[in-house]
Amino acid sequence: MNRRRTLSIATALLAVSLAGCNPQLADEGDAKPSSTTSPASAAPSGAAGGGPAEGGLPLSDAIAKLPEGVEKRDGYERDSFRHWVDEDGDGCQTRAEVLIEEATTKPEQGERCALTGGVWMSYYDEVEVTEARKLDIDHMVPLAEAWDSGAYGWTAERREAYANDLGAERSLVAVTAKTNRSKSDRDPADWLPPTEAAHCLYAADWTATKLRWELSADAKERAALVKLADACPETTVQYKLAR
Repeated sequence: MNRRRTLSIATALLAVSLAGCNPQLADEGDAKPSSTTSPASAAPSGAAGGGPAEGGLPLSDAIAKLPEGVEKRDGYERDSFRHWVDEDGDGCQTRAEVLIEEATTKPEQGERCALTGGVWMSYYDEVEVTEARKLDIDHMVPLAEAWDSGAYGWTAERREAYANDLGAERSLVAVTAKTNRSKSDRDPADWLPPTEAAHCLYAADWTATKLRWELSADAKERAALVKLADACPETTVQYKLAR
């Protein structure tokens, strides 16, 4: 494996629950932010092995560091991001690497990295999944959103690195196909996980991913994140810039 996770999603969600969260729905539009508070020690996000400061940045401070920008969709094609590669040559493509790493009960690994058995917890909807085929690997910041936010100017090599980012804890997450497809390419202004207890963690993961890859946020997205931060005062963000 070429990444190490410092905290499992199941542990993070348990810690959020124990924090005595009290999520409140926002009142703007469809699937607008509602959030919970989570302890700084429970939900740090971003690359394992370090962030901008000991213990990470408060979510509101991390959001303030996001570059401002206007989305640019012109020229986007999903194929611009080559994904599910076998980066380390161990026979397992990125999808399988994430599934193996995030399993709460590890699957058996067969020929050509075929996976059988295993148990996963989809943190977007708190659904336990026992068949790998029922899971999607979600790009925390979708490929189209990444393109809009600056990846349109990247090299093909950097876009491939982004699409297969195993160097950060939750740049890629295994979630139910239903929630991944509901999310599609929408940012937090238009979509949040159906489980409200996941909202603070999701906001931190989203912000960490954008900071890691130096992607911008438009005004609507930033406003949604700020609302989440107001409801998540104890949530912190850790990240490491991608090479």
